[in-house]
Amino acid sequence: MTHQKLITVVGATGSQGGGLVRAILADPGGEFAVRAMTRNADAPAARDLARAGATVVSADLDDEASVRRAFDGAHGAYVMTDYWAPLGPRDRRSRAERELAQAETAARAARDAGVAHVIWSTLEDTRDFFGDAAQVPIVEGRYTVPHFDAKGEADDAFRRNGVPTTLLRTAFFFDNITAGTGLTRDDDGALALTLPLADKPLSGIAVADIGRTALGIFKRGAQFLDTTVSIAGEHLTGEQYAAALTDALGEPVTYRPLSAEEFRAQGFPGAVEMGNMFQYYAQNAERFVGDRDLALVRALNPQLQSFRAFLATAASAVAV
Repeated sequence: MTHQKLITVVGATGSQGGGLVRAILADPGGEFAVRAMTRNADAPAARDLARAGATVVSADLDDEASVRRAFDGAHGAYVMTDYWAPLGPRDRRSRAERELAQAETAARAARDAGVAHVIWSTLEDTRDFFGDAAQVPIVEGRYTVPHFDAKGEADDAFRRNGVPTTLLRTAFFFDNITAGTGLTRDDDGALALTLPLADKPLSGIAVADIGRTALGIFKRGAQFLDTTVSIAGEHLTGEQYAAALTDALGEPVTYRPLSAEEFRAQGFPGAVEMGNMFQYYAQNAERFVGDRDLALVRALNPQLQSFRAFLATAASAVAV
């Protein structure tokens, strides 16, 4: 008979949830068992998790009964939503509306299943900073950065449903830069990092470290119930990100800050929202960075990576 506490992980085949599944499976202490929740248990990524030792179950955040079953008997649950996932052809909701509904579903399911500790992967509501003044364009009718704001708004779902919860506020993903965010080549082939940060620091984290840090929170249990933990791996300016990229890639990367207006004007899907996000990062840098205590994150996750450490294994995948 096992004495392991069971953790259900939502989004287990994605980067964030998958990081937590792997962290639990690799933990030498073996305090927890893991139930990997995914919409398709037959997908290759789900089968990989099953082979690694996870129990894989099919459930969908748009189907509350399935989530309730996935949470049944679990001591803890890691809950995340994917704002950027495509909407179904018959889904008339906005992405933000879907995210709010899915968080509410997860909160009710956790309450009804008696889950003792939920970690909700969330972000700040940027409207608290921007206020009612039209400092940035409005997106989806009432948001400034919907993929932040809907998560921040959804925090209340867990409070209203009386779910013992840690609000885990994440940060900019280092992985986004290696995927090409802000990293471009000029006509002459020179690399440039073009982010609208001016000279302000940007808190970043490797996605894999989110799961490892969440495991540290589950291990400490009651200490972090009904609290907010804001995390990052490092706080760097654009110049410092560019210097690290220069060393990792073996060619010069120049930091060329755009204005938020210039970033929004690029016109790619999501450019307005992302421009608003970077404006928030830059203008609210003192608070955003100050809320993320690297010493605390390192205590929860001793493997926490700096940007340079992240690039040591990820530089070969940089999209340029």
